[in-house]
Amino acid sequence: MRYESGIINSVTLASPRLEPALPWAAGPLSSTVLGLLACRPPQRSFTPVAVPISEADPYGLDLHLALYVCYELHYRGFAGVDPRWEWNPVLLAVRGQLEDVFLDAVRRDVGAIDTGERASAEMDALCVEPADGTGPSYYLRDNGTWEQMREYFVHRSLYHLKEGDPHAFAIPRLTGQAKASFVAIEFDEFGGGHGSQVHQQLFADLMDAAGLDSSYLAYLDAVPAESLAVVNLMSMFGLHRDLRGAAIGDFASTEITSSPGSRRIVDALHRMGAPEPCVRFYAEHIEADAVHEQIVRTDVVGDMVTNEPHLDSDVVFGIRAKDLVEERLAAHMLGCWAEGRSSLRRSLS
Repeated sequence: MRYESGIINSVTLASPRLEPALPWAAGPLSSTVLGLLACRPPQRSFTPVAVPISEADPYGLDLHLALYVCYELHYRGFAGVDPRWEWNPVLLAVRGQLEDVFLDAVRRDVGAIDTGERASAEMDALCVEPADGTGPSYYLRDNGTWEQMREYFVHRSLYHLKEGDPHAFAIPRLTGQAKASFVAIEFDEFGGGHGSQVHQQLFADLMDAAGLDSSYLAYLDAVPAESLAVVNLMSMFGLHRDLRGAAIGDFASTEITSSPGSRRIVDALHRMGAPEPCVRFYAEHIEADAVHEQIVRTDVVGDMVTNEPHLDSDVVFGIRAKDLVEERLAAHMLGCWAEGRSSLRRSLS
């Protein structure tokens, strides 16, 4: 550990194992979490840790880096960090405070959901493609540069190098046809039984072809809070049974919007003369997710809300919450590019 400008920064030696290195702290919240992980977890006592949460920005880098580190212990963990921290009550208490701030802000900004609003109508709305769309995939298709596309890959690497994993937490929370169909979709995400076809691996191949570091979480210190929040939302929904409806809403939105967005990225990549592995990743999602959309709508969401109708509004919330964090990320990227600067915290050049 070392200090810089009053902020703890953790340095971890390279490991031949799958665990990534811990990131640098970005403020008092992430410093608190990283400071805990530098120690051995207490085994027989529970002494709450003071967290400077009162003035925290619910969408800020410090909070989302701290939350991302907490969640990552449920995935691959970190090199040099005792795996027993995953379920340690001291860290879980800290994580709970971070989650409360984030979730309260998301609920506030999504707004109230009327009792008559249904997931089926919300999914119908997702299928309507605006003729004058302005998101990153539209910009990259029409005007983006190869360097901006590489930045886009970096932003998305935090999700795509663990694609399928955050939503998989929902599997034991489902029953019947919803579970069977959900697993069928995840089977595709995980390569249909072929390691080389796992979508995580296809994205790693994309990163290599683009001249980027394909290591898991290689760019955790480079992406902004907006990128972290997109994945944190998935992890938060998936890790809480009471948010299972929202988890399925996030999943449905991901599958329904993936195919048309991927088609625009493929068009952009062809225009740029990008390497084949880059095109291949998104081309795979055009075909696969078009099929997944129908399964999600009818057999996952439809079956779940039939059996648990009280979750209908939770699915709507999950869809709108995902839209909220995605719009924040899109605004960040497009705003930076419009100003002629990098959308990352550290430039790729």
